[in-house]
Amino acid sequence: MDLDQQIQSLIDKAPPDGSTPQILKAIAPALLLLAQQLKHLEYSILQTFEQSWAITVLSNLKQPGREKRVIYAFPSLQDASLAATAAGDRANLPVSMPVTHILFQMLALEGLDSIVFFETPGNLEVGTEVRREQVQNLINVYLQQYRSTPQSSSNNLPPNIA
Repeated sequence: MDLDQQIQSLIDKAPPDGSTPQILKAIAPALLLLAQQLKHLEYSILQTFEQSWAITVLSNLKQPGREKRVIYAFPSLQDASLAATAAGDRANLPVSMPVTHILFQMLALEGLDSIVFFETPGNLEVGTEVRREQVQNLINVYLQQYRSTPQSSSNNLPPNIA
């Protein structure tokens, strides 16, 4: 699926509540902009048996007590499986997902700081970090534009969409 098809899939799967598909259309440019900065159309995420994303808590050695909650996005199912095996993780399963869906879902995960996208298959040393705050700020720009247009004035946007 190319990026436009991914966005259309998100819109098609949105609840038909009158506003969510319109909101997705409004924030689509933000998701596309972020996705275009990454190398792959799909990434693999480790999920629990309950289908929650596996979150890794990273500690800062120079600042004890400071932590960051991240999700790793791997360039292939094989890389995700190898990473889980190397970490002795038998509880999580790799699942491949479109990149725009990962970026959109990131907003729903409370307490998540970043997603680290590994770009090179076989190399889990270097990744591209996409911070939740960065995604939220960019989406908020598009939501503000959407809210200021006349056709959106009749829609009731949830205040916590981003």
